[in-house]
Amino acid sequence: MEIKGMRKIRTLLSEKDIDQTIIMASKKLVQNEKRPFVLVGILTRGVPLANRLQQKIKQMFDIEVPVGKLDITFYRDDLTKISHLPVVKGSHINFDIEDRTVILVDDVLYTGRTVRAAIDELLDFGRPKAIRLFVLVDRGLRELPICPDYTGLKIETSDNQVVLVKVKEVDGIDEVVLMERNNK
Repeated sequence: MEIKGMRKIRTLLSEKDIDQTIIMASKKLVQNEKRPFVLVGILTRGVPLANRLQQKIKQMFDIEVPVGKLDITFYRDDLTKISHLPVVKGSHINFDIEDRTVILVDDVLYTGRTVRAAIDELLDFGRPKAIRLFVLVDRGLRELPICPDYTGLKIETSDNQVVLVKVKEVDGIDEVVLMERNNK
């Protein structure tokens, strides 16, 4: 997945770096969060990351953690700007979130608007005890007062840059790259 009009500046995370980040986050989640907690991935790339966290927690600690997915399409504040015919994949949370800690999982935290939309939708499923946020990359430049609880990589970026996350399950490769708009 390349972006027209953008050029690659550098690779931020390799496949190995992403795997190490998932391992470290799994350890921190088990150490810091009271059980039972649940993982909910934000479509698209938050879902495979949540599944990886689930698998690592099972593998390393023999703890079963439910995973759900959120499609925030109808909760976005820019829905009319992105498309008049949005593609809706649907949310799937087949477990009770009442009085449980929900770990929202996403690939990149930027303005905070995606997370705000995810929280809005999540609350339609019930009232969790707490909501925590794991992001693979925090790129700064927040527009809303949202801060991740667990972060793989924090990097300062400009509005001219894009953090592009690729995961095998969606893109066929694991990597995170920093892109910049071509000056014309």
